[in-house]
Amino acid sequence: MYKRFVKRPMDFMLSLIAIIALSPIILLLAILVRTRLGSPILFKQKRPGLNEKIFMMYKFRTMTNEKDDSGVLLPDSLRLTKFGKFLRSTSLDELPELFNILKGEMSIIGPRPLLIQYLTLYNDHQKRRHEVRPGLSGLAQVSGRNTISWEDKFNLDVKYVDNMSFIGDWEIILLTIKKTFVREGVNSKNAATIEPFKGNEKEQIGS
Repeated sequence: MYKRFVKRPMDFMLSLIAIIALSPIILLLAILVRTRLGSPILFKQKRPGLNEKIFMMYKFRTMTNEKDDSGVLLPDSLRLTKFGKFLRSTSLDELPELFNILKGEMSIIGPRPLLIQYLTLYNDHQKRRHEVRPGLSGLAQVSGRNTISWEDKFNLDVKYVDNMSFIGDWEIILLTIKKTFVREGVNSKNAATIEPFKGNEKEQIGS
């Protein structure tokens, strides 16, 4: 009932209200990104959504376009400025995704939309994360975000798919707000953001 008739209308209304209420902040951030990090203001990338349908996700950019002498982009850790780190730690870089939610490509709560190249690396269990719309935040994000393993993250995604509810979504929303202020779990221990998913090691060893 909730998944079919309530969740999408709630997403639409909440994203519309948020866009209107936060429009001064969104405009200010757009100006700051343009002056501090340059153009383009938005980071756009194709991501898989509901039933693995590809859509264009929007975020505020958090890195510069600095390149080495050979014209190759510098590592993330060198291109991620203090301002960019601030945007990520406060999740302000995610605000443009409200427009993805308004368009029906994303949800307020759901598994985070990951890279397209990961689609071929998922096992059947992990693929179930695409049975719902990807979210601005999700169960994995309030359970450790970038500090937990990929396996744990995918298990939490599927747990959300199997237990989606109105009360559950609002619990995650409130926890997301809390963790945003505390700035927990933004970075992994070994990288500026998070190490890429390379597949399921146990399955590769046994194959």
